[in-house]
Amino acid sequence: MTRPQLSAYIPAAVLALAWLPAAADSVDREALLGTAQALFAPLPEVVDNPDNPLTEDKVELGKMLYYDPRLSQSGLFSCNSCHNLATYGVDNLPTSLGHRWAVGPRNSPTVLNAALHANQFWDGRAADVEEQAEGPILNPIEMAIPNERVAVERIASMPDYVAWFERAFPDEDEPLTYANIANAIGAFERTLTTPDRFDDFLKGDKDALSNDELAGLEVFIDYGCAGCHSGPALGGNIMARFGVVEEYWEATREFLTIDQPTMPMDVGRFAVTQDPDDLYVFKTPSLRNITRTYPYFHDGSVWDLRDATQIMARVQLGEEIDEDDMDKLMAFYQALEGEIPEHALRLPVLPAATADTPRPEHR
Repeated sequence: MTRPQLSAYIPAAVLALAWLPAAADSVDREALLGTAQALFAPLPEVVDNPDNPLTEDKVELGKMLYYDPRLSQSGLFSCNSCHNLATYGVDNLPTSLGHRWAVGPRNSPTVLNAALHANQFWDGRAADVEEQAEGPILNPIEMAIPNERVAVERIASMPDYVAWFERAFPDEDEPLTYANIANAIGAFERTLTTPDRFDDFLKGDKDALSNDELAGLEVFIDYGCAGCHSGPALGGNIMARFGVVEEYWEATREFLTIDQPTMPMDVGRFAVTQDPDDLYVFKTPSLRNITRTYPYFHDGSVWDLRDATQIMARVQLGEEIDEDDMDKLMAFYQALEGEIPEHALRLPVLPAATADTPRPEHR
């Protein structure tokens, strides 16, 4: 596929901006800043939701619930188990472990900056982080709570949690509901943005990035990567077929190992919609903190970022990135490594259980 043919997959407005001159030793910072500002945007401090307004009490309650393994049937797994904030919101496993050590079918994407995404999960089946938070608690191979009632009863058995819900949802007749468990977790996740030096550049600081990093940004735009990885999160805002030029499993076949000799052919969003047009369609991941969120892709099949980048160029763009351009891209990716909010890394003291708190079941 030649670059002009990419117009079938990349908006014309992006293509009009994309074809910059090849990066040179001297970067035109002013011109590149203007192009970058048209394609991307700085991260906000928080991602508010008018239907779930953020308050200090709600965010703090959500943090406790996020870290609390008692929201799992076994008492062993919390949201943080698969989306470990100390390791940039991922568990660095190909696919995550869940109830009774079940191995999940898909890689756990980072929770950092996820509230900016147009939808949630690889197949886009949840509209926002609040809806997403409802899923894993009840999933039988993740946290495995049998139903919403059991989840609410377990939390309600702890008086301190009851008081927290009354403070976090003061205008509701019944503050402690399953929906509000998810709303609180979602509120916390909406504070998990990770600003970096690229944001400083987008805000007008032309010296925030090195020449190597800016050269990488030029390469990123020139190859058309911004067609899918744009906006404040550099991704997360569209669903796209993984494998425009060739099937993704052909490109990742060489990464099979002796301990993982088979590769499931994931149908992507088709499993949700049953629409043939959605075969092998996945949400485009955010590239924020991409240097830390390995292994890559929905199946966690590729560990090296250079390999993952080359595969994307091959199956999406029909391109082969030379080593010089790849070095520049790796430099740019480093500039996308942001700072995890300090409040998120401070472990909360969780409410004490009582004699009435149901004991975890390891069955």
